[in-house]
Amino acid sequence: MEQQNVKVKSVDKITHDVLKIITEKPKLFNFVPGQATEVSINKNDWKNEKRPFTFSSLPENDHLEFTIKTYPLKKGVTNELLQLKINDELILHDVFGAIAYKGEGIFIAGGAGITPFISIFRYLNSKNEIGNNKLIFANKTKDDIILDQEFKKLLGKNFINILSDEKAENYAHGQITEGFLKAHISDSTKNVYVCGPPPMMDAIKKQLDHLKIDKKK
Repeated sequence: MEQQNVKVKSVDKITHDVLKIITEKPKLFNFVPGQATEVSINKNDWKNEKRPFTFSSLPENDHLEFTIKTYPLKKGVTNELLQLKINDELILHDVFGAIAYKGEGIFIAGGAGITPFISIFRYLNSKNEIGNNKLIFANKTKDDIILDQEFKKLLGKNFINILSDEKAENYAHGQITEGFLKAHISDSTKNVYVCGPPPMMDAIKKQLDHLKIDKKK
């Protein structure tokens, strides 16, 4: 896909370090829920600084939405996104991504690894097909939970949070362990979706192996 410039329509903070950016949507622009695109900022010194960000809007929406964790201290692209104003431009590049909905199962996300799942859950909700899907979401503290209220509304008791750095009532505490997964994954679990920092992904894949979860799932 040739690159496309889109104007920023709004920029909002949805947690202390996460932005929701809404832009125009080019004509005939397509993606599948869970996919991403490389984005750069149409400003001098930033045009060639491409970063992958996932769409959190739905393919049928008349706009594009990105949910982006920012790292101001790094003085990189996400810090520059914090400076965006309405009518500034982003440059979109190729659409890509292997995460796609393959059927009911359990979603396991760490921090900003939730972003591919946002569009998937919104899509399922739009089709009344949330079903018995579960989401395990690992964060440091309650304040880090992205779209907490939306997921509670969509999933109810199937929205399972675990916090590593804070003890809070009605929240599991610590890291995701094999025992924690075993408590939430049953023999009837058809699919397991995992997205998060590489060390977390590696650990969870090993735990799933120990639990005899078929790699094809």
